[in-house]
Amino acid sequence: MGIGVSLLLIAAGAVLVWGINGDIGSVNEDAIGWILMIVGAVGLVLSMIFWSSWAGPGYWSRRRGYADEAAPPPGPGY
Repeated sequence: MGIGVSLLLIAAGAVLVWGINGDIGSVNEDAIGWILMIVGAVGLVLSMIFWSSWAGPGYWSRRRGYADEAAPPPGPGY
């Protein structure tokens, strides 16, 4: 789950908790909203913790040096 999905779950849960005043019958929309917000918050925290292991921003734009671009090592007379 990425950051976008986590934010979407948090927003949908907040709408269910604080935005809906109706009654859907035997479904408790407040409980569903809180569950969605908790799952979204956990996903957001986990996404931020593992951000660097998923390459993070700018992974492909970093310049990488190669061994053949470097100067050769000095010979035995140096």
